[in-house]
Amino acid sequence: MALLIIIIVLALIFDLINGFHDAANSIATVVSSKVLTPVQAVIWAAFFNFFAYFIAVHFLGGFGESIANTVAKTVRPEFITSEIVIAGLIAAITWNLATWRLGIPSSSSHTLIGGFAGAAIAGNGFNFCVVHGKVITLIAAFIVAAPLIGMVIGSFVTLLTLHLFKNVKAKNADAWFKRLQLVSSAWLGIGHGLNDSQKVMGIIGAALIAANNPELKQFVPNLPEWLKMGSMAEIKSWIPLSCFTVIALGTMGGGWKIMKTMGNSITKINPVEGFCAEMASAMTLQISEVLHVPVSTTHVITGSIIGVGSVKRLSAVRWGVTFNLFWAWVLTIPVSAALASVIYWVIRFVKIG
Repeated sequence: MALLIIIIVLALIFDLINGFHDAANSIATVVSSKVLTPVQAVIWAAFFNFFAYFIAVHFLGGFGESIANTVAKTVRPEFITSEIVIAGLIAAITWNLATWRLGIPSSSSHTLIGGFAGAAIAGNGFNFCVVHGKVITLIAAFIVAAPLIGMVIGSFVTLLTLHLFKNVKAKNADAWFKRLQLVSSAWLGIGHGLNDSQKVMGIIGAALIAANNPELKQFVPNLPEWLKMGSMAEIKSWIPLSCFTVIALGTMGGGWKIMKTMGNSITKINPVEGFCAEMASAMTLQISEVLHVPVSTTHVITGSIIGVGSVKRLSAVRWGVTFNLFWAWVLTIPVSAALASVIYWVIRFVKIG
């Protein structure tokens, strides 16, 4: 039971770091277009990160069939041990802190999934059959698909908005879209909360499901009621409530270095473009929620900003920055998996010793 408590604590620490690491995704455009100050923006985003909990519970039917459920199925339950989950979480926390320190907007989602899968593979004789191939393939495919979807929707929303408001003076348009950006950034904050909180829920859920199944090697007898869980459909209310609360607190911590990259390093953004980028990102995250696919909010907002910027002209996008970001995205899963493998064997060595 002690190891389960450690897993829950590490998962919530990752959730907190995820919040301030990815805060830039929710606030970059609204800050760079000078609609809100950084402090106002993180409070605004954090509120809607948490508000997403009530939307999930009351309008989306809970978490039985959701992104959390997809993440929980990354590794086959019969191969999950506490050491594997702990190694995966430590690797994900380490990579997130490193990329935050360097100001690289990498994917917290793929860090977590890569760490979980890498630790499981290492912990089972480097047998790749321990992970669900279809789930990993789907998640990996959206490393490319998510920013592309964001880019296409961003371009479409921008073209549509420019057409609808073509007769409005630029000064008046800026005034209107500064107000509308509050709406679009709120929707983006909800999407960020829904998508990212569920990934941590999935990890906690996977560990508890394995611990409650007497047919699995990770079975822990006589668990208290609050730790009993047979499937994601039986998820205890404290799990989502904790995850949504912690990610909101993390968002309030901000991610200023990453915000500079997301806000203006890719392309310059005015209120109209900020609104379009946020709307495109929120719509893309909504699509991922419907498909139950855990995507990176970093990838989504980057793709949306590129789509918005390219409508002005292709040269408006700093493609060198974009390609550097792409390489960081591609490397995140394998690097996190390798790091988790090393950490798993360190844990095993310490335990045996």
